Amino acid sequence: MTTIPKPLLSMEFVLLAGISFFAFCNMAVFYGFYDYLETIGIPVEWRGVLLGLEPFTAFMLRLLLIPLISAANGARMLLIGLLLLVVALLSYRWATTIPSLIVLRILHGAAFVLVVSASITLVVRFIPEERSAQGFSLFSLATLLPYAIMPPLTEWLLPQVASAAEIYAVVSVLAIPAILLLLMGQQRLNLAVAGLDQTLTRRPGRQELQEDLRQPAVLLLLAVNLGVYLVYSTVFYFMKNFAGHLGGGEVGTFFTLSTVTLILTRLLGGLVFDRFPKLRTLKMSMAGLALCLLGLAQADSGEKLAALAVIYGLGIGVCLPLLNSVLFMASPPNLRGVNTNLALFMMDAGFFLSPWLGGAYLAAGGEVSVLFTGCALLLALASALLLAVRLNSGNHGRRIW
Repeated sequence: MTTIPKPLLSMEFVLLAGISFFAFCNMAVFYGFYDYLETIGIPVEWRGVLLGLEPFTAFMLRLLLIPLISAANGARMLLIGLLLLVVALLSYRWATTIPSLIVLRILHGAAFVLVVSASITLVVRFIPEERSAQGFSLFSLATLLPYAIMPPLTEWLLPQVASAAEIYAVVSVLAIPAILLLLMGQQRLNLAVAGLDQTLTRRPGRQELQEDLRQPAVLLLLAVNLGVYLVYSTVFYFMKNFAGHLGGGEVGTFFTLSTVTLILTRLLGGLVFDRFPKLRTLKMSMAGLALCLLGLAQADSGEKLAALAVIYGLGIGVCLPLLNSVLFMASPPNLRGVNTNLALFMMDAGFFLSPWLGGAYLAAGGEVSVLFTGCALLLALASALLLAVRLNSGNHGRRIW
């Protein structure tokens, strides 16, 4: 029986990380989409709906795609998703009405979920279990770096173009390197997948999926994923509103510091995460992140916000790869791609529930600081759920303390 390659930085892993980097460069320019909708005259009551429609589409489609995408057809699905992404990005120049934007946001969400689901289904086949935390840390850098690169580049370009839609169209060319990488590496991916055991490449049956979702550890970890992404998306969507009360450019400082810290944590932490007991470390980092959210709710100066940005980036940088790693360990080998995509399904849910629910709360007169306090309580609840998780695998990380 052929097994998954032991080296983490296999050619297949690097190839998929490169494809994901270029694909996410195309997504990272949409940080200012809400403001763009205002510039083209979309009524305020529709802006939040259109903003959340892309992740909502991903949320709805991912459950349908999970049983359909396998390692055997993943490269083909990834190519289809990249081509749809190009079509969506080019179409923003002409979609300036509510009906056309509804159709376009649905198409964009479908393209995005296809790209991410297919790439995840493939990459988990090439991550050795004993280096799973490092593997998820390194792969996640491919999706994080675009968010550190593209927003400042977009801000530099905006004064030089008529509207953000032109930038959306221009960055579609970044899908070309991803498509070329995929076409050049498709044969290698197919050969590598063909060398895997058939139980790892075929699509899971309904009975397997039902048995998978009956496992308490899987259900608990998916619920924790939802909680973490609700918190993460709340900070992402509402920090600008909160920081605006402090004056100055604190929101830019917050996201710069938190993103840089997050990336450094992934780079450095990926080297040591697999040496620690993963579940215990995850519990501790979740508790620390909850305290950070309480601090954010009370922040009353730019200096405090900057300090908390570093702590927040550190907490998120530790929590997310460890959460992925623990779910990876709790999953049967043939269902690791399925469960990782289910975790992304929880991410989709967080990213559309947060702007809809949080926006409705603020519209009713609520305060962002109360939202952040609620996030801290949600993280405390998620930490409590982790106490009930039991892993069957003996690889909890080599204990060094």
